[in-house]
Amino acid sequence: MNIVDDDPMVCQAMRLILTDYSNGGIRVISTSVSGVDAVEHARREHPDVVLMDIAMPGTDGIETTRQLRALPEPPHVLMLTSLNPSNTVERAVEAGAEGFVSKTDAPQEIIRRVFDVCEGVPQFNTASQRQLIADLGAQRPTARRDEARRLLDSLPARERETVVLAAEGFTNAQIAARMFISERTAKAHLSSAADKLNMGRVQLARLVERADLPPVE
Repeated sequence: MNIVDDDPMVCQAMRLILTDYSNGGIRVISTSVSGVDAVEHARREHPDVVLMDIAMPGTDGIETTRQLRALPEPPHVLMLTSLNPSNTVERAVEAGAEGFVSKTDAPQEIIRRVFDVCEGVPQFNTASQRQLIADLGAQRPTARRDEARRLLDSLPARERETVVLAAEGFTNAQIAARMFISERTAKAHLSSAADKLNMGRVQLARLVERADLPPVE
């Protein structure tokens, strides 16, 4: 396996831990202090596992992970960290990481995770699990907003405009005046939008509310 950390002392400490406590079951092929070096080592050495620091200058651990996983013979990647800043876990998983290891985990715990990830078992410690759940919860409102905007954008421009105006509290007559159309046409636009989205007028208003659009001027 390879170890990647911008602090050479951490690389050395992890090499000793993995070698000594595994009784030779883990062989550290090389260590790297930058993402660029890590990719070059992996390209030449074909390690089974890379233990990857997240916070590194230049190419950080997440981008390096993405590059490693794009190699013809990609290694398993475990993120090595002492902190889990917001969105770190999700971004790492999207890049191809298969788990997290804390720098403060017990040696045997780190070794177990290295062996298990080689068997294809995702390895997430308690801290990373909590962070992933928190990130997903925080993103739910954003996902709902984006879905609402997508639905509104699927409407023809004039229908979308009438729906937004109606949601702002404008009457059909007021909508017609603002859009320079007849009240009958305004009603037709709203009816057509409701049919396309399978929603009533109240549901359309809630949809606009979820989309969190700028106020109508």
